[in-house]
Amino acid sequence: MRERVLEWPLPGPVDAEAAFSTLWRDAPAAFWLDTGGPGSGTSYLGAAAWTVTAEEIREAGQEVFAWLRAERGRWDVNARAGAGERPGGFRLGLVGWLGYELFEETLGVPAPLPRRYPDALFMRVDRALAVEHGTGEARLLARGTDWTGELAAWRDATLAALASLPFPRPAAETVENRHDDASGAPAVSESDVLGVRGGAGEVVRWRYTDDEYAAMIRACKQAIADGDAYVLCLTTEATVDGAFDPWEAYRRVRRTSPSHHGAFLRADGIALLSASPEQFLSIAPDGWVATKPIKGTRPRGATPDEDAALREELRASEKERAENVMIVDLMRNDLSRVAEVGTVEVTELLDVETYPHVHQLVSTVSGRLAPGFDAVDAIASCFPAGSMTGAPKHSAVTILSRLERRSRGIYSGAFGYLGLDGAVDLAMTIRSIVIDAEGAQIGTGGGITALSDVVEEVEETRLKARALLGALGAR
Repeated sequence: MRERVLEWPLPGPVDAEAAFSTLWRDAPAAFWLDTGGPGSGTSYLGAAAWTVTAEEIREAGQEVFAWLRAERGRWDVNARAGAGERPGGFRLGLVGWLGYELFEETLGVPAPLPRRYPDALFMRVDRALAVEHGTGEARLLARGTDWTGELAAWRDATLAALASLPFPRPAAETVENRHDDASGAPAVSESDVLGVRGGAGEVVRWRYTDDEYAAMIRACKQAIADGDAYVLCLTTEATVDGAFDPWEAYRRVRRTSPSHHGAFLRADGIALLSASPEQFLSIAPDGWVATKPIKGTRPRGATPDEDAALREELRASEKERAENVMIVDLMRNDLSRVAEVGTVEVTELLDVETYPHVHQLVSTVSGRLAPGFDAVDAIASCFPAGSMTGAPKHSAVTILSRLERRSRGIYSGAFGYLGLDGAVDLAMTIRSIVIDAEGAQIGTGGGITALSDVVEEVEETRLKARALLGALGAR
C-alpha cells in the first residue's frame, strides 16, 4: 500500500514551547519552523532520526543540488490532505539549510576557505507536531499507511506527554503582545536576557573594525563607479565565545523578534536560530514560484510620530528604492530561466513591512515553472539570493569574496523545507544566530550603492544585530 501523510487531531490546545521543551529539547536532531508569524501562522516541530551534510553528499560523489533532485525523485508518498485534514503548509519531507558558499555549484565561483559549518544540512522528517498560532489547535503528522504498530505507539506516547502540559497562556499575556513603548517593540525583561547560559556581559568580537568596514564600503562604491557592479551586499559578523543553550536563546529570539519565518534547527552539534523577515522562495505543488527580496531598512521610532516618519523616510528614500528595484530586476532574471515565458511578474513593488525592531522595503516577484523544470531547478537558478549578493550576481559574488576574505557560512543562505507534496518554503538566513561548541556567530550587512553613506551603512550592521546579541546576553 502506498504511504501517505497521516494526520491525527489533538483534543485540546497545545503550548508549542512547552511541547518542544518536553519532547525534543534534548534530541540531537530537532527542528522548529514558524510560518506566518504570531497569531496567524503555524509552528512545525519535531525530531529527525536521519541527517546528511553537504560534505557527506560530496564524499559520496554528488553535488548538493543533484542529490536534492535525486532524493525528491525517490519520494512516492500521497501527501495531499484528505477529507477533514488541513491542506497546505509543511507536509513532511526535508528540513534544513543551504549555506552561502553553495554558490560554488550554482555560479561556478570559488568560495573562500576555511568553513566553520557544513555548506548544507538536511533532516528527513517523517513525523511532526503542527500547532496553530493564537488558538493552539494542534495535530500530529506522520508518514505511513495507517495508525497501527510503531506509528500508533509513537502517537499514543506523544499524546500522553502532551496531555500533562499546561494549556497556552491567553494571547494578551504572551511576550510577543506586550509592548514597552509606542513603537511596538516587545518588552524584554532582565530575566529574559540573563536566563541564557553564558550570562549577560559576554563580549562581542566584530570581524572588522569600523574603520576596516568603512574602507570596504568605499571599495564597494569604487567598484560600482568602475562599472563592475550596480549594488553590492557587503557583510560582516559578530562572534561571541562561550557556552550557550540554543533552545533558551531561541525562545528569547522568538519573543523579542517575532517573524513570519522563524526557525530553530539543530543537528551535528550546530544550531541555527532565526527570525528571518525575508522569504527566499515559496513554490506551490502546482509550480507557482514567488520570491520576496528585501532591500532597505530603517529602525523603529521611540514615539508613534517618529516611527511613522522613519517609515515614510524609508518609502521615499531614493537610495533604498533604487537598491530594491535592482534586486527585483535580478530576481526576475533568475526566475525567468526556469519559468514559463510571460508568467514572471512583479506583483508587489516597494512595500514597507514593519517588524519589532525595523521597517523593511519589500517587493514580490512570481512566475510559474516551465515544463521540464522542477523546484530544485528554481532553487539553484536563484541561489544565492540577489538580496545577499548584489548585481550582476556573478561579478558581485567575486568582488565580495575578495573584500570580505572569509566564508559567510550558513548566513546569507536559506533555510526551510522541501515537502513531500512538492511544496517548498525557504527563507533567507538573515537575522540569525549560529551556535556551536565554540560559541555563537551572527552575520549582518547591507546593500551598498553609489548613493550609500559610509557612516549610515556601518550603523545599519549594528542595528540588525542588536536584538540577536541581546538574546545572547552579549554587549
